[in-house]
Amino acid sequence: MKAVSDLPAIQERLKLRFRDFSLLQRALTHRSYLNEHPNDSLEDNERLEFLGDAVLDFIAGDWLYHRFPEMSEGGLTRLRAALVRTETLAGFARQCGLNEALRLGHGEEENGGRDREATLCGAFEAIVGALYLDQGLATVREFVRPFFIPSLQHILAAESDKDPKSRLQEWSQATLNLTPVYQTVHTSGPDHAKEFTVEVIIGDQVYGRGKGRNKQTAAQDAARRALETLEQGRPQVSGDSSGSPKLPPG
Repeated sequence: MKAVSDLPAIQERLKLRFRDFSLLQRALTHRSYLNEHPNDSLEDNERLEFLGDAVLDFIAGDWLYHRFPEMSEGGLTRLRAALVRTETLAGFARQCGLNEALRLGHGEEENGGRDREATLCGAFEAIVGALYLDQGLATVREFVRPFFIPSLQHILAAESDKDPKSRLQEWSQATLNLTPVYQTVHTSGPDHAKEFTVEVIIGDQVYGRGKGRNKQTAAQDAARRALETLEQGRPQVSGDSSGSPKLPPG
């Protein structure tokens, strides 16, 4: 599929039907191609890339807002950034075969342009911009959703692999602009088998209390219990009994 002139085959790969083929062709035309073919009347894809970037930001934000109705602004912002970052969009471009379909200058291709993350990200954004101009926002939503869903699952799974203290700190800083503090409140047992009780405090509230054979283990247990409290919307261990903010899924 390296011949950009075979637009029907490219559409088949993208599972799209453009009304204006010139938009699709422009979306696949890198600046380096026009530098080497100055008589070509077509524009490069940079303006479409600009438009597609804005459209993707909006669609991702709207999709996440409705998918996670109780997630904080900080959590939504973090997920949106992960969905539309360069590496993620470059991966979408590869899934579409855009790396093969791009019109590149010879020099750019020789220097690995078909595998360059920024180039592939820009190509995907340009396709989105072209599709938006051709058929509107609803069609773009349908096009990107199959990419967003598995990508979001991967992002959330990666976040769930983080240790409880890291997850709690990310949530606290994003949501409350505060860093959790861990305080040892009790020690029991003989020297060879001590048990530590640690509280995690955010602001002036105790969010969790944990136990362990050492302070680090107890702190992780306190963070885990704090996350459980937040996920279930229960009140903090002490302080305001009106309930704590809910934690975004992790």
